[in-house]
Amino acid sequence: MLEILADRTYRHLFAAQITALAGTGLATIALGLLAYDLAGEDAAMVLGTVFTIKMAAYVGIAPIAGAFADRLPRRALLVALDIVRAASALALPFVSEIWQLFVLIFVLQSASAAFTPTFQATIPDVLPEESRYTRALSLSRLAYDLENIFSPTLAALLLAIMSYDALFFGTVAGFLASAALVVSVLLPSPTSSAPRGVYDRTTRGIRIYLATPRLRGLLALNLAAAAAGAMVLVNSVVLVRDGLGLGESAVAWTMGAFGGGSMLAALTLPRLLDRAPERAVMLTSAALMIASLCALAALIPAVGFSWPLLLGAWATVGLGYSGILTPSGRLLRRSSNPEDRPALFAAQFALSHACWLVTYPLSGWLMTAYGALAALTGLSALAFFGAVLALLLWPNPDPVAIPHRHDDLPPHHLHLHGKHEHVHPYMIDDLHRRWPPANPRSPD
Repeated sequence: MLEILADRTYRHLFAAQITALAGTGLATIALGLLAYDLAGEDAAMVLGTVFTIKMAAYVGIAPIAGAFADRLPRRALLVALDIVRAASALALPFVSEIWQLFVLIFVLQSASAAFTPTFQATIPDVLPEESRYTRALSLSRLAYDLENIFSPTLAALLLAIMSYDALFFGTVAGFLASAALVVSVLLPSPTSSAPRGVYDRTTRGIRIYLATPRLRGLLALNLAAAAAGAMVLVNSVVLVRDGLGLGESAVAWTMGAFGGGSMLAALTLPRLLDRAPERAVMLTSAALMIASLCALAALIPAVGFSWPLLLGAWATVGLGYSGILTPSGRLLRRSSNPEDRPALFAAQFALSHACWLVTYPLSGWLMTAYGALAALTGLSALAFFGAVLALLLWPNPDPVAIPHRHDDLPPHHLHLHGKHEHVHPYMIDDLHRRWPPANPRSPD
C-alpha cells in the first residue's frame, strides 16, 4: 500500500489530507465540549444542529462547486478554500453564544463542501491505474482512521494541561499546513467538458449518479452508514459524560475506539477487494455495523451500560463503517468519464451528506427526547432499511462492460465503429443517457 507514496504529487496531497484531518479531528472533540459548555444536558441537540448545518452546506454547495471545478485552477482553488477554513476555525475559541457557533460552522463547512470533492476528484488523475488508485483509497481511509485515533489521543493529552479552546488553534494549524503542501506540487489540469448551461452543469453529476444502478445502491448504503455514524458522532459525548459520568478525556478515547475499528478495516480491504467484489464487501460491512448497534441496544438492559461495552460496540461499528466508505471511490471512478469525474464526486459528496442531514438531527432528537435505547433502536432500523434497499437496487452481477444498442445514432457515427449494437465499459454520458436493460440481446 505504501509504495504509492513514491509518487511525489500524491505524497504531498496525502500529507495535506493528514494535516487537515488532524486539525478537523481536534475541532470535533472541541466542538462537543463547547456544545456541552453552552447547552449542558441539551448538548446532543446543539451538536445535532451543528452537524445539520454542516450537512446543509455540503448538500447545497458541493454540486455548485463540482459544476465549475473543471473551470478553475485546482491548486489555487484548494489553497484558497484551506485559508477560508483556517480563518473560520480561528474564530471558534471566541464563541460565547450558540448562534455564533452556527454561523462559523456554516462558513467553515461551505469551504469544505467545495474543497473535499475537488480534492477527491484530483486523486484519480494523479494515480490513473486502478490498482494504485485502490490502494490510495485505502490509504485515504486509513488516514481518516488514524485521525480518529490520533486526534482523540492528542486531544486527551492536551486536555490534561489546557482548556479545550486551545484545540481549535490546532485546527487552524492543520488547514494552513494543508494549504502549504498543496502549493508545493503541480496538479493535473482539469479536463474541460463540453460547454453547458449552469443548470446542466450543476445537476449533471447527480443525474449521472442516480441513473447508475450501482451508485443508487451506494446511496442506500450511505444512508446506513450515516445512521450508524450519527449515533457515534452526535451521542458519544452525552453517553460518556452523562450516562457513564466520565470526564472529557474519556470522550476522546471513546471516539478513538470507533477510529480503531475503521482503521482495521482499511488495512485489510486492499487485499480483500482484490478477491471479492465491492457489493459483497460493502453489504457484509453494513450487516456487521447494524448487528453491533442492535447488540448494544440489547445488552444495555440485560447487563447494564458500561464503558468497555461502549468501546467494543463503537470499534465494531467503525469496522463496518469503513467497509462501506472505503470502496466508494472505486465505484465512482468506474462509473464516470474523466471529464465528468469532478461532478460525480461532488454528487456523491452532496447526496451522501444529504443522508447525514436526516440522521444527525434524528440522532440528537431521539437521544434528547427518549434516551439512548430509543436512539440505538431507531438508528439501527434506519440503517437496516438502507442496507435492504441497497440489496435491491444494486444488481448482482454488476458487469463493467455491458452489451447495448445505439438506435438513436446515425450509422456513420464514430462511436459505433459500424455497429449499432456493441459492448464496452458502460457509464452515463452524452451518448449513454439511460442504463441498458438487464438482459439485452447479444451483439452481432
